[in-house]
Amino acid sequence: MRRYTVAVVGAGLVGRKMVEILLERRFPATRIVLLATRSRKEKIAGQEFSVGVASESSFDGVDIALFAGTEGERGASRQFGWTAVQRGCVVIDNGSDFRMDPRVPLVVPEVNADALAAHQGFVANPNCSTIQMVMALCPLHRTFGVRRVIASTYQAVSGTGRAAVDELRAQVEAHTSQKEATPTVYPKQIAFNLLPHIGSPSAELPGYYTEEAKMVYETRKILGIPDLPVAATCVRVPVYNAHSESVTVELQRQADPQDARDVLASFPGVRVADEPADAVYPTPLEVSGTDEVWVGRVRRSQAFPAGLDLWIVADNIRKGAALNAVQIAEEMIARKLL
Repeated sequence: MRRYTVAVVGAGLVGRKMVEILLERRFPATRIVLLATRSRKEKIAGQEFSVGVASESSFDGVDIALFAGTEGERGASRQFGWTAVQRGCVVIDNGSDFRMDPRVPLVVPEVNADALAAHQGFVANPNCSTIQMVMALCPLHRTFGVRRVIASTYQAVSGTGRAAVDELRAQVEAHTSQKEATPTVYPKQIAFNLLPHIGSPSAELPGYYTEEAKMVYETRKILGIPDLPVAATCVRVPVYNAHSESVTVELQRQADPQDARDVLASFPGVRVADEPADAVYPTPLEVSGTDEVWVGRVRRSQAFPAGLDLWIVADNIRKGAALNAVQIAEEMIARKLL
């Protein structure tokens, strides 16, 4: 088997997780190069890595570059992505800069891996909240047809990065000590609070924030339904890790909830936990650290004659970012696209 030189650009929560997952899955890498904005040493999964400063020449001799990006942020790929491609590297970008670029496939491997065939050296990782939603929508669409989607998300602070995790922890401690909790990462206190505000105001969809607009446009692109009606309200919640979503989907033909559970459970990467009478349903605490997208509370919707209500939970740093990127690389290798 051919082996590859892999660069990971970014050493925050997602970049570190990318390295961990490359090692966990025994990715065929001759070496892993870690790049960031400043040089330093980082210990990841028991190994010490020298972090180099990213520059155009950093990508010489690199086969695959995983750009970590950050939810809601402009990624380093804007500066280095296409330059890396010109230097012979395949870029897999977790940032949001090029997801809707017509040159760039936007891929969840279980859902639309065929889109990789059209790559021009650059592939985009979807937004974390989009990934887990389309993982549940895809099998339903293939079996029953999807007509309309309404989503409310409950997104953990890890999606913003390490500083947000630290801020939540500090605010909880301040509250316990009866001290004032001052927000710096978020516009308002996140501890014991909810913020219906992720990203910045969307230019394309007035009244929406950019996280909500991503769910609209990315879902359409991934599922290949350019006119699919999608409505989203994205909420930051005081949870450290793992995003949750309440999704109502109108189907083209009616689905019995048990049939829907069976369809979901048979889809790669999806696990169903749905026995509400016994309090069996996925929660962020239970799902954090797992690779699957978990679905529960599957029931007939009271809003549409042919509709289902779903509860979807996934680790936003693993499947919502790092794992999905590594899976894209694995799929490209399997399809001989590298």
